[in-house]
Amino acid sequence: MSSLPSSAGAAEPAHHIVIAGEGLPPEQRGRAILTLLIAVGLATLDTAIANTALPAMALDLNTTPAASVWIVTAYQLAMMVSLLPLAALGEIVGYRRIYIWGLVLFTVASLLCSVAWSLPSLVVARFLQGLGGAGIMSVNTALIRFIYPTRSLGRGVGLNTLIVAIAFTVGPSVASAILAIAPWPWLFAVNVPLGIIAIALALPSLPHTLLSKHAFDVPSAVLNAAAFGFLILAIGEGAHQADAGVVGLELAAAVVCGLLLLRRELAHPAPMLPVDLFRHPMFSLSAVTAVCSFAAQGLAFVSLPFFFHHDLGRSQVDIGLLMTPWPVAVAIMAPIAGRMSDRYPVGILGGVGLAMLCSGLLLMTFMPVAPSVWEISWRMLLCGMGFGFFQSPNLKALMTSAPPHRSGGASGIVATARLLGQSIGAALVALCFNLSESHGSRFALGAGAAFAGVACIASFLRLLTSNPYAPPLKK
Repeated sequence: MSSLPSSAGAAEPAHHIVIAGEGLPPEQRGRAILTLLIAVGLATLDTAIANTALPAMALDLNTTPAASVWIVTAYQLAMMVSLLPLAALGEIVGYRRIYIWGLVLFTVASLLCSVAWSLPSLVVARFLQGLGGAGIMSVNTALIRFIYPTRSLGRGVGLNTLIVAIAFTVGPSVASAILAIAPWPWLFAVNVPLGIIAIALALPSLPHTLLSKHAFDVPSAVLNAAAFGFLILAIGEGAHQADAGVVGLELAAAVVCGLLLLRRELAHPAPMLPVDLFRHPMFSLSAVTAVCSFAAQGLAFVSLPFFFHHDLGRSQVDIGLLMTPWPVAVAIMAPIAGRMSDRYPVGILGGVGLAMLCSGLLLMTFMPVAPSVWEISWRMLLCGMGFGFFQSPNLKALMTSAPPHRSGGASGIVATARLLGQSIGAALVALCFNLSESHGSRFALGAGAAFAGVACIASFLRLLTSNPYAPPLKK
């Protein structure tokens, strides 16, 4: 590890600075990746877990189902408005500092959620929890680039992808298991000891990195928060059939703020909305691929429980079991694909994985009227294998198509693309059910297949581009 500063700035003099590609010593690397996996798992799990518990929370807090939706919306809103600003701040003050303070805030806010006494107090605590989650998610992939040496980067992103995919997928099952034996505050209380463990691991192990010298752009942060905030509000309220005029105004405000942000960022040397990175075809195609793939996953995982219950007549226990093959396949394929990304072009790996996902969702859409457990399970396995095979290489492509000093901007886009895709997917499921209550789940699965198909094309198009910052493929 080098302690020499560069033109990008320097870390605190008392600490060694890790250069991107060098990686940490094996023992320190193990502790560093463990803290990332714990925190990323918790932040992702809390994105998905609250949906399952909303009825129990609404009943206990004596509020309406419509009002209780703010428990989910506050978390998503806080993450969406702060992901890119915190990623940009990480380039200036250090990724480890943003991560650790984000983890501290997430842990404290989880405790506040567990002792909330009313809907407003829980919504405020969830908003704070979302800000902490954004601190974790905005820089975690940037840190991986400094934790692992170049030759093993695929392994690191594979582990990260594995945890994110599994946490998002098993969130409802975990929530159901906790609610079966304890009241809803325990959904948040269990985060506290795990958060403390992650903090204890992070302090001595996370790398100090080179710091950028440019100042933090406050006006851009405000415009970013307004643009993405109005967008998430419009998507969420549209999904719950709010007044069309209100949703239209929110979308218009998001567009106006987004255009103002884009105009400001074009002249910035290190833009918060990383328009400089989007000039690279590899980065742009990888970001499009990420948004579309997570929209496909969101469409599938919100609609599948309804599909299994209403269309196929399966029980709640059966639904949990039938959802299992997808995360199992992801768990198997994500690390394998991560290692393969060190040897094979990401365009091929991602394209093949997304073709599998698209095929699996189409096969689910046109499922026979009375399928057997096996007929459902192998289709779910195909979807999970495709999603797992695509995710790790795509994450690596997003990170390595940015220069090292812009790792924060790339990391912010990774998290933003994931949350935006999931939000779009969930909103489209609601639209599909509004179009047809009896066939809405099949429409949603078909839409998921279409998103996966678009992502597949975008992935293969990457074979026509070059990536000047990526490490050479192993032979």
